[in-house]
Amino acid sequence: MVQRKVLFWSIVTALGGFLFGFDTAVISGAEKAIQQLWHLSAVEHGFTISIALIGTVLGAIFGGIPSDALGRRQTLRWIAVLYLVSAVGAALAPAWVPFMVFRFLGGLGVGASSVTAPLYISEISPAESRGKLVGLFQFNIVFGILAAYLSNYLLANVGEHSWRLMLGVQAVPAVLFLLFLFRVPESPRWLLLHGRLEEGREVLRIISPATVDTDVTAILTSQAHDAGQDESLWSTQYRTPVLLAVAFAFFNQVSGINAIIYYAPRIFEMTGLGQGASLLSSAGIGLVNFIFTLLGVNLIDRFGRRTLMLVGSVGLIATLGLVARAFYTQQFGGVLVPVLLFVYIAFFAFSQGAVIWVFISEIFPNAVRAKGQALGSSTHWVMATVIAFTFPWFAEHLGGGNTFAFFCGMMVLQLIFVLRFMPETKGTSLEQVDKALVMH
Repeated sequence: MVQRKVLFWSIVTALGGFLFGFDTAVISGAEKAIQQLWHLSAVEHGFTISIALIGTVLGAIFGGIPSDALGRRQTLRWIAVLYLVSAVGAALAPAWVPFMVFRFLGGLGVGASSVTAPLYISEISPAESRGKLVGLFQFNIVFGILAAYLSNYLLANVGEHSWRLMLGVQAVPAVLFLLFLFRVPESPRWLLLHGRLEEGREVLRIISPATVDTDVTAILTSQAHDAGQDESLWSTQYRTPVLLAVAFAFFNQVSGINAIIYYAPRIFEMTGLGQGASLLSSAGIGLVNFIFTLLGVNLIDRFGRRTLMLVGSVGLIATLGLVARAFYTQQFGGVLVPVLLFVYIAFFAFSQGAVIWVFISEIFPNAVRAKGQALGSSTHWVMATVIAFTFPWFAEHLGGGNTFAFFCGMMVLQLIFVLRFMPETKGTSLEQVDKALVMH
């Protein structure tokens, strides 16, 4: 019964991930109609697509501030409101500028949810199932992307305003997210750190009645240790978790994942596939991503974060190396590159995809966890923006071979990083991770 409550809270919070994925992908079905409706130039059109990404970066950078000040739950409610206003506003927008404003608000929601949702789930999860529960967030992101593609496909031919329906349908999960959040308690760690001891103890009693006293003592002891320390994330004692979070988020993007997801049809056309086959292959990427994220989330607590990362790194090096070789030799052999990229997506989803939000949410102590999560998340989004903007230029000027060889080289560095520096956090309480990584 207890576990069912924690699972329910985690699923509700992970709905923020579903809306994150849906909001990111839904624009793909509406962008051509929007360009024609408001007669946008290429620059205006590019800005229209990327405005949400700019909001996402800002939401990620500043998302830790309301999480600390208002609490995790209250911040999640405001995120739900942002998603709802963005969906309804973008669907009904009478002109280009209001449309941009509403898409920007949705981006803020995406960025803030990538900070607050994993943070909240990590703080309510028992140590032995934390990986799987935080992994629900990533699983829901991928599920949201898949749902957006399917929704766009089903609504594509309902009339000249079908794009408005595509964007507006997001209001339904946003309303559900907001309503369900009223059945979710505040994070017990946030309550204890803000002096609300009895409320924090009550939530911990629901999570793990057998260890409630031990947990309260461990959290308050950790707080007492941190109280005499500098609360700036940049102080020396937090150097290890800061470097781990930044490196992890950096490697996540220099694997080329967003370049491949955003530009899959273009990459497939570079290898000689026709446009129809390219679009079909892109839908296949969404499905493979979904299946292997589910697999990774189910294995993360059994085999550990580090094991998944080691297996994934080796697989990414092999597949990216073979794609680079295919471009260098121009031996595409029909479906060779699409098949290799499907395998690449499988390895990515199983490792980096399943692990990133779990790992970053675990490695910071209670006092600076929101700031640390914001740092990891904003590094991820800044790198995602850089890769998405520069990939077409690199592919055109350096060629597919050099571009994929660069991604391959970065994954060799990731393998070295995992072998040398990445600690295993499986089955360990957040306070024990804090002791291992922070210089008190």
